[in-house]
Amino acid sequence: MSDYNFNQIEKKWQQYWNQHQTFRVSIDPNRPKYYVLDMFPYPSGAGLHVGHPLGYIASDIVARYKRIKGFNVLHPMGFDAFGLPAEQYAIQTGQHPAITTEQNITRYKEQLANLGFSFDWNREVRTSDPSYYKWTQWIFLKLFDSWYNQETNKAEPIATLLHKFKNSGNATVKAACNEEEIPDFTASQWQQYSEKQQQEILLNYRLAFLSDATVNWCPALGTVLANDEVKDGVSERGGYPVIRQKMKQWSLRISAYAERLLNDLDHIDWTDPIKEMQRNWIGKSIGAELNFKIKNSDQQLKVFTTRPDTIYGVSFLVIAPEHEWVPELTTPDQKKAVEEYVNTAKNRSERDRMSDVKHISGVFTGSYVINPINGEEVPLWIADYVLAGYGTGVVMAVPASDSRDFNFAKHFNLPIIPVIEGSTPDEVYEAKEGILMNSGFLNGLAVKEAIKAAVAKFEELGVGKGKVQYRIHDAVFGRQRYWGEPIPIYYKDDIAYPLPESELPLILPEIDAFLPTETGEPPLGRAKDWNYQGQYHYELTTMPGWAGSSWYYLRYMSPENKAQFVTPEAEDYWGSVDLYIGGSEHATGHLLYSRFWYKFLKDLGLVSQEEPFKKLINQGMIQGRSNIVYKQLFGLFSNNFTGEEEDEGFPSYHFPSVFVSKHWYNVLKENDGKQEYESLLSPILDRIKIDLKEKYPTKNIEPYLQVISPQYVDVNIVENDILDLEAFKAWRSDLSDAEFILEDGKYICGWEIEKMSKSKYNVVNPDDLVHKVGADTLRMYEMFLGPLEQFKPWNTNGIDGVHKFLKRYWKLFFDANGVFYVSDEDPTPAELKTLHKTIKKVEEDIERFSFNTSVSTFMICVNELTALKCNKRAILEPLTIALSPYAPHISEELWHLLGHVDSISYARFPQWQEQFLTENSFEYPISVNGKMRGKLTFPTNMPKELIEQEVVSSGLIDKYLEGKTPKKVIVVPNKIVNVVV
Repeated sequence: MSDYNFNQIEKKWQQYWNQHQTFRVSIDPNRPKYYVLDMFPYPSGAGLHVGHPLGYIASDIVARYKRIKGFNVLHPMGFDAFGLPAEQYAIQTGQHPAITTEQNITRYKEQLANLGFSFDWNREVRTSDPSYYKWTQWIFLKLFDSWYNQETNKAEPIATLLHKFKNSGNATVKAACNEEEIPDFTASQWQQYSEKQQQEILLNYRLAFLSDATVNWCPALGTVLANDEVKDGVSERGGYPVIRQKMKQWSLRISAYAERLLNDLDHIDWTDPIKEMQRNWIGKSIGAELNFKIKNSDQQLKVFTTRPDTIYGVSFLVIAPEHEWVPELTTPDQKKAVEEYVNTAKNRSERDRMSDVKHISGVFTGSYVINPINGEEVPLWIADYVLAGYGTGVVMAVPASDSRDFNFAKHFNLPIIPVIEGSTPDEVYEAKEGILMNSGFLNGLAVKEAIKAAVAKFEELGVGKGKVQYRIHDAVFGRQRYWGEPIPIYYKDDIAYPLPESELPLILPEIDAFLPTETGEPPLGRAKDWNYQGQYHYELTTMPGWAGSSWYYLRYMSPENKAQFVTPEAEDYWGSVDLYIGGSEHATGHLLYSRFWYKFLKDLGLVSQEEPFKKLINQGMIQGRSNIVYKQLFGLFSNNFTGEEEDEGFPSYHFPSVFVSKHWYNVLKENDGKQEYESLLSPILDRIKIDLKEKYPTKNIEPYLQVISPQYVDVNIVENDILDLEAFKAWRSDLSDAEFILEDGKYICGWEIEKMSKSKYNVVNPDDLVHKVGADTLRMYEMFLGPLEQFKPWNTNGIDGVHKFLKRYWKLFFDANGVFYVSDEDPTPAELKTLHKTIKKVEEDIERFSFNTSVSTFMICVNELTALKCNKRAILEPLTIALSPYAPHISEELWHLLGHVDSISYARFPQWQEQFLTENSFEYPISVNGKMRGKLTFPTNMPKELIEQEVVSSGLIDKYLEGKTPKKVIVVPNKIVNVVV
């Protein structure tokens, strides 16, 4: 038989697809489009491990399937090439990040090519390419030149705002803006302002703006981090401490789009958990804004609350540690305590502060505020569960109706005033229902009516107003890094001006080192003679990593176009992404920012849809299967050294590396069979004693066993948990003389299921598996592991089964002598049934993205066809087309052997037919008095009466009738026949 030479076949067809540009796509109005997209990767130096291709395989199956279903498929790939890792490596080595980025991309492309993905590489984009980031800068300038008009509910050019200012001032302007920073002015006053004053006012309206913001500052990385880049108070990348600090930063006004981002989640086909994550991140709250006057001062603290009805239950106010008024609101006797608390609190991330409900901390400022409704004095406290960036940074605490306030009040012995009938000071009542009590004019009202009445009273007294609040912060945009897009802004008289669009791109300059300057400026401060028109300095921060990734899906539509970021023709044809596959970790970062940018571009009339991604699937993680070896540690008692101080050991002595197999590790853990184990070690112990006596003749030496230490071992030298002993010795130089305590002559490793990590040596390189079993096997095996969305452990133990399936499939096309032979005979009903049920199942599976069940279906199909000895073209040809999305290389080769010239990618997916799935006969179990006595086959449409006659006259049940006439024959069509005697 001709061998299934997968290595040769796969290289052959990968070269063919590349040379013939098989997957190159262009606009074709005569065909329906389908845009399938992967979240494009950051090219790290480590390359891909077997977990990375999971989503790419799934998207490629869909792309290939849609292509043979007649769709014009856009399936591109590119690289998120700016970022922190390349810059950190540059700092350590002095090598320019562009060099390492290029090397890493080359490596990624090789690995992706080896897996046979049907990407249109002609559309490749890289965020670090000036021809690409020119348009990222261009979008930024559009944001800078826009404001959000709350009357039209969309972004508009700044020119429309200037028109309002010139004609009527800002009294009637309804805009998303920094209200606190903007003075009220008339048209004539606007005309009298200097250019600098006007620009400073406009900056508070722009969608891209510069302001003082409380940010996550990482001193070790020298940059600001987004909230989703900080975990447990440290940077997600590198694990460096992060502090909260006020800095002047570029930000984007994503908060203006909060309501649209929230509402439009109802109209996209995303998973409920991802939608819920975005809803929580946006965090819409309906309530009221209320002013509390500071005692003995004209200043007022503004509070946002969702429970204005509980105003009479306020027993203290809490202010965020970062609030700018903290110093002046702190009395002298509380100054030291407040400063210590604030310094501690600012080193905790917002995420930690919000999630830590067990740890209660706070400090009294010494100041009081006045309740604007009942005039009572209320103490002002500081606590880190209040965030400066959410609402006003001040919370009115009603401990009777809020668990966090309740716990705080209990901890610090503050008053608790119940305001809902039936509640007591001894427990919190958080339900938003009930009748008000202890609440003045609100007494007797139900909560909903009380909320309305309270807001009306606030507005009547001029102390507050109804308001909708969102948790989402404006997105901090500047990064104090080098390897990112330069922000196209220059400064004249300390005022930010946009670079003319005609002068884009503003290219990243060369610098001598990738660290901040000696005076603390970002790395771009090192650039020599880098300024605008030779006199105005550029912005020195760069854009964050998510800038380029917020719109890359649009650039794929017309990447070679130099005049526009996307051509209207291409955008109109390709529209939204039909299927987007990527990790759920991007739910509140990339996905939210992409939706924001897209809606902004829609406001400008530059895109045609409401949302960028119609359907989103989050692939689960393939977890590593770590292998563990168990090292026996030796120790020494050493004492009574003549003329020496007590020695802690024998550092010059090299103890042998002895590794215990899993069985002996478990034995010793249970302390059962220890003597038997020690007898196995006695030759080694004796050798140690002799060696030590020779080396240290004057010392009293008593060797002993300490503990067995589990240690990770490279999974690539383990197969089915059996360690390759020689490979292990060669793995590291310190293991060359390793000795082993085996079980049944083998070294059996332990194992754990956990995230793939270089530190755990559980990273499996897909290149190794492609070389060993082929890309088609790897593609199908990764799908076979389980549902795409689920987390699943990697285990190469099962990969042989998939490889054997492909070998059996290959064998169907060859005769006993290994000659390719496919018959043109008509297929049998059994063969047609097997084919059509397979096609039907595979089509249904792909349409609902259930890829693992398709692999099982193909295996069953091949087993049935093998049993039927089927080699019919009418069966094998359509089956090969159906298999091609999953195993494209073997399918192309067999398609070619079947006599076709064009790629199987241009074939048409076969149509299953119901007629071949319908059974013409049924094998009935025949029972007598409920006990099965045999089986008889009848046509499925045979009348009951005839079945009864055939059963009784068949002779099958004569001996059970014993000459009697049946009382009754019960026929359940296509189920069972029961003869009652």
